[in-house]
Amino acid sequence: MNLEELKTLNIRDVGGWPVLPKVLALVAFLIAIVFAGYWFDWRVELDQLETVRQEESKLRETFLSKKKQAINLDTYQQQLKEIDQSFGALLKQLPNKSEMDALLVDINQAGLGRGLEFELFKPAASEVMSEFYAQLPVTIKVTGEYHDLGNFASDIAQMPRIVTLNDIKITASKDGRLTMDGVARTYRYLDEEEIGAQKKTATEVKNKRAGGAKK
Repeated sequence: MNLEELKTLNIRDVGGWPVLPKVLALVAFLIAIVFAGYWFDWRVELDQLETVRQEESKLRETFLSKKKQAINLDTYQQQLKEIDQSFGALLKQLPNKSEMDALLVDINQAGLGRGLEFELFKPAASEVMSEFYAQLPVTIKVTGEYHDLGNFASDIAQMPRIVTLNDIKITASKDGRLTMDGVARTYRYLDEEEIGAQKKTATEVKNKRAGGAKK
């Protein structure tokens, strides 16, 4: 059947068409129905099905993760206990508020005990506050022999309380000795009242930012 014969087909008399045009028309009609069904109905449902499948996959992963945690619960509890013990040990290395003055004296005495001369020993005007602890920078400038400076740094590192030396700069003095400039940072833990105030301040800042974002 050629193109000319197709042009002569009467659309109102489909029953009188030859077999091949009937089959082709039927196939085209079925394809149109399937496409229309997909476009107007199935497409949305298929998208919903894919969404549900993704949610199912996430839920399955969450379930497996929770199951793994449940199986290893005893191990996690033991690890948490060990972490608490380690944290408690570290906390004991931090002085409380009333012990800070004594710690500063210990730092000063550590230098004097090694024969060093303090040209500057200046605690910062205010502490740097963190969530559970506060740090106090102390600017120091000491002069002495090379080995005495090294022993002083070693004494600081071996203190029962946590003290760190930072921003160290060593220069030669006119008399042949060395001068060390640096910052000794001392740390203390916050008491319950201070921790409460820190949390309150953090909450207020968070709420203020949230309020500003809404505007």
